[in-house]
Amino acid sequence: MTETTRIEIIVERGVATLALNRPSARNAVDDVMRGELIAAFERLATDCNIRAVVVTGRGSAFCAGGDIAGMQQRLQAPGGDIAFNGWQRQQRTHHLVAALHDLPKPTIAAVNGAAAGLGCDLALCCDFIIAAESASLVMSYVLRGLIPDGGGMYFLPRRVGLARAKELIFTGRRVVADEALRIGMVDRVSRDETLLADAQTWAAELAQGSAAALALSKSILNQTFELTADQVFGLGSQAQGICYTTREHRDAVAAFLDRRAPAKDAP
Repeated sequence: MTETTRIEIIVERGVATLALNRPSARNAVDDVMRGELIAAFERLATDCNIRAVVVTGRGSAFCAGGDIAGMQQRLQAPGGDIAFNGWQRQQRTHHLVAALHDLPKPTIAAVNGAAAGLGCDLALCCDFIIAAESASLVMSYVLRGLIPDGGGMYFLPRRVGLARAKELIFTGRRVVADEALRIGMVDRVSRDETLLADAQTWAAELAQGSAAALALSKSILNQTFELTADQVFGLGSQAQGICYTTREHRDAVAAFLDRRAPAKDAP
């Protein structure tokens, strides 16, 4: 186990479980946690021993969003500095979201309580979401006079459709686990007591295939809605050319041929 000030990482059988670890603050993301998350996701991306990643929260919440104390401190800056300071913070937030979204391995958000604001965005930018029965998700930005800045305006419409995404963002209403499953905001619902184990089992199942094929497929799928069919085919051709050279492809072909039934003797 590796511990830092704001996050905790446990690796077991190739699955890394990254837990936001500010339970007293309901895992709200402050500047320190933001930096640690970026570093952690970048490290996990390049660790060949890690095949999949589960993101969860310690305590009663997945993530309550951005740290309100940090927001108050930001507003106390001189008027001429607020905009540029905010721009710099936004760059770090976007770096964080991109590091998780582009991580070349399957990612699962195990939402163990409230996922609000940036916390909801972090869940949405994972490949899959499994929610505890007691979990809830809320795009709460409008309640703070803000717009979703952690990727929610990109990820949420792709899950629930444009009109429903607008409704959830415009109202900032809370979505409980059953509704979230029904509208496609999450992929599975689990009992609270088995949530993490269920997420880790699912992550291990997703990571059984070729690491290269998974990474290349994910990199293309993440762009599919923005590309033409020809562009997707072109990227697929390039990726397949890479797959042809991998040890995993060679070993898989050899294993298949080795298990081939022997030809029958000629009469």
